[in-house]
Amino acid sequence: ILFSLRPVCWPFGSVLDSRHCVFALTLLTLLMQVVVEANSWWSLAMNPLLIPEAYIIGAQPLCSQLVGLSQGQKKLCQLYQDHMQYIGEGAKTGIRECQYQFRHRRWNCSTVDNSSVFGRVMQIGSRETAFTYAISAAGVVNAVSRACREGELSSCGCSRAARPKDLPRDWLWGGCGDNLNYGYRFSKEFVDAREREKSYPKGSYESARLLMNLHNNEAGRRTVSDLAHVSCKCHGVSGSCSLKTCWLQLADFRKVGDALKEKYDSAAAMKLNTRGKMVQMHSKFNAPTSHDLVYIESSPDYCLKNQSTGSLGTVGRLCNKTSEGMDGCELMCCGRGYDQYKAQIVERCHCKFHWCCYVKCKRCTKIVDQFVCK
Repeated sequence: ILFSLRPVCWPFGSVLDSRHCVFALTLLTLLMQVVVEANSWWSLAMNPLLIPEAYIIGAQPLCSQLVGLSQGQKKLCQLYQDHMQYIGEGAKTGIRECQYQFRHRRWNCSTVDNSSVFGRVMQIGSRETAFTYAISAAGVVNAVSRACREGELSSCGCSRAARPKDLPRDWLWGGCGDNLNYGYRFSKEFVDAREREKSYPKGSYESARLLMNLHNNEAGRRTVSDLAHVSCKCHGVSGSCSLKTCWLQLADFRKVGDALKEKYDSAAAMKLNTRGKMVQMHSKFNAPTSHDLVYIESSPDYCLKNQSTGSLGTVGRLCNKTSEGMDGCELMCCGRGYDQYKAQIVERCHCKFHWCCYVKCKRCTKIVDQFVCK
């Protein structure tokens, strides 16, 4: 029996000299890091473990099983296990709103898997990435703030926000409002944890991307805060409204999505200066505030499927033949043309209100023309 005295690089199942072995192991390590970086806490939106019964005090293995959490996020998971369901709900709310806002765009916020969620497209520091980070952070603020109000979390309750100065003196400030302060702080702690754990050379692309992500996370949170409003309920005999009780209430999340979509359209292009700070690429425009979205790279055109950029392309997407906007066949199909089909759809019709108190509708079938990008 012969034994080799040359070093063996076991993971690759072959005998290699020491230099090749070190190179191969280094390459494997880098590939593993890429896989880890591809995962995201957004995967909590897709995770089947997110049920209240799963969170038992001290059940640390659960947090280590959740895909996409950074080390800091895993520690927060262990401390606040009852929060994880609502972080998942916040991520899911953000994803759904993203898909609604971009339903008529070439990039329509499609999810591609359960770990990276959006795929390689998020590795580009584009406007779309900026919006996704902002709407996700906003979703967590929204979900956690409301979970506090509903008594679902052990470490928070109803809002303790100060009484607004412009509230009439004879109106009561109380009720049980959405705990925006707690939701904002917890979202900042959890969502930003991944970025704050990283350290990159000053002036590098990675450091610019880190600053971009943190800025857009904050813009999403501030949008939720800016749109929160005072809600009131009347009390009195026969609806006289002789007394009002008021509290802080978050806006409907669709308003948050609409506001961030406007910020997406006016997002500022940024670059790093010599001191490693992000500055506006075009100084003739107003500098972005902490409420605005920023990006550092141009978007791909998303016309064709491209594995390197993560673009899914628009082949097979429905388009509007009569529209001149982004949902129109000319723009959506990128000039490739479209096919026309007859489709049968079923919809509610002939609805009538019945006393008391429901609406009854019939189901009608009709044939419509549909246009699909080539």
